[in-house]
Amino acid sequence: MNKKVVVLGGGTGMSTLLKGLKQFPIDITAIVSVCDDGKSTGRLREEFNTPAVGDIRKVIVSLAEKDSVFGDVINYRFQTTSDLNGHTVGNLILTALSEITGNLSDAIESISKILKLKGRVLPLTEDCVTLMGKMEDGEIIEGEHNITECPKKIKEVYYKEEPVVCEASLKAIREADLIILSMGSLYTSILPNLLCHDILKELEKSNSKIMYVSNMMTQPGETDNYKVSDHLKILNKYLKNRKVDVVIANNSIIDKNILKKYETLEQKDQVILDEENIDIEIIQNDYVNIQDEVIRHKVDKLALDIYAYLIR
Repeated sequence: MNKKVVVLGGGTGMSTLLKGLKQFPIDITAIVSVCDDGKSTGRLREEFNTPAVGDIRKVIVSLAEKDSVFGDVINYRFQTTSDLNGHTVGNLILTALSEITGNLSDAIESISKILKLKGRVLPLTEDCVTLMGKMEDGEIIEGEHNITECPKKIKEVYYKEEPVVCEASLKAIREADLIILSMGSLYTSILPNLLCHDILKELEKSNSKIMYVSNMMTQPGETDNYKVSDHLKILNKYLKNRKVDVVIANNSIIDKNILKKYETLEQKDQVILDEENIDIEIIQNDYVNIQDEVIRHKVDKLALDIYAYLIR
C-alpha cells in the first residue's frame, strides 16, 4: 500500500513541488489555502462569493497525469478589451462547476476526473475567507493581495473570521504518513493553513512527522533577511503545540551575479541554511535550478529526497 502524504500550501511553490512528487508511488493529498484575492480570482470572489480558485487551478494542473494541451488551456489567461480580460479558463470553469455542483470541493472532483489527477486536491475551506495582516508599525491590512503589495514588514497574519475547515482536509491529515509544509510565500500561502483551530488540533494529535520544504529565496516585506532557521521559528510559532520535525533545504550558494539579475518584487536574496541554529533533522542538497536566469528548485531531486525520507 502506498504511503499517504499531505501537502499544505498554496501558490506556485506548492504546484512546483507536486510536479515532482507525483512521479513517485505515493498517495498525495494537496490541501490548498483559498485566501488569494487578486487578479481574476479576486474578481470572481467578489462577484460569486466563492473561495479563491486561482491556486486550486495551479495545483490541479500540476497533478495532472501528464502535461497536455488541456493543461495549457486551463492556465490560459484572456487578453482582451471585454470583461473576460485577465480571467483564466480554469478559474472560470471552477467557478462555473462550483455554481453547478453547489460547492468548490465537488467542482474540483469533477475537473480532477477529466484531467486524471495523480493525487487529490482539497480546499482548506469552502468559506470565502479574508486574510488580515498586522504590520510591524501596527497598521492593519485587509486582503492577501494588499498584504503582498504592502512594502512594510509583516508582524502577523490572521483571518477576519475563522473559517470552517473541510472535513475531508481534516481526515486527510488524520490519515497521513507524512505532512509537508510546502515552499511558497510564508505569510500568505503557507501560514493561512495553520490559522485554523481544527487544523492545529489534528496536527497536534497526529503521530506523523511534519516536514518543511524551505524556500530558496526571500520575499520582500514577508521574509527579508530570513535564514532557514527564521522560517522554522515562524512556522513553529503558528503550529503552537506541534513543531516541525524535519526541514529540507538547499545547501549550495547561488552566484551573486545571478542573484543581482534575479532581484524582483517577489524574490530578493538567497535563504541561507544556518545549520548551527537548527536543532532538528536537516535534509540538504544542491536544489538550485537556473534556467534563463530564473531560480527554481530542482524539483526531481527534491521529490526524490522526500520520497527517500518517507520510505526509509
